Amino acid sequence: MGPAAAARGIDPRGPRFVAGITAVLLLVDVFLGLTGLSTAQLFDPAPFGFFGFGEPVDFIFVAGGTPWLITFVSPLQRFLDPAFLLLLVIALLFLWGVVSPRTAPWGALYRKAVAPRLAPPKELEDPRPPRFAQGVGLFVSVVGLVLHLLGVPWALTIAAAAAFVAAFLNAVFGLCLGCQLYLLLQRAGVIGRARPASA
Repeated sequence: MGPAAAARGIDPRGPRFVAGITAVLLLVDVFLGLTGLSTAQLFDPAPFGFFGFGEPVDFIFVAGGTPWLITFVSPLQRFLDPAFLLLLVIALLFLWGVVSPRTAPWGALYRKAVAPRLAPPKELEDPRPPRFAQGVGLFVSVVGLVLHLLGVPWALTIAAAAAFVAAFLNAVFGLCLGCQLYLLLQRAGVIGRARPASA
């Protein structure tokens, strides 16, 4: 890597640090999704009602057999679901990482508090693949958020779980799925150009 390319490179440990914090937030969001509105079935409110205590209500004659609570609540209630609000915050952090990676909170925390305590990196990496990976995380999160607002059961939880798997693999094993997708698209000539080996 030449001087010019090196000057534009980033510490490869930074994105892994960011992925670690993101993975923790997403894991919390998956838990909230599994215990919240996204995956809840609608139960008979009467303790010993016609349908029996603790049994899911059968809506086959009422609402086309849809037993999911999310399909019966208002968009405002879906918006106020804790899992939705947390994923919305995570999506905004992804957006921040795409628009202004140098000022994004977790990256700035790494540079200010963590990097000074570590040895300098042996090599720098192209910042474009990690930035693209943030965009992939943003896309997955937004899909989950939109489908949740539309009343699709499990959509938010599945989106958070998919993003968690990607963040976990990056944080623990250094395998950035979004980066690999970027390189694949780059080789196919769809996006970007490979940087020269020397400036």
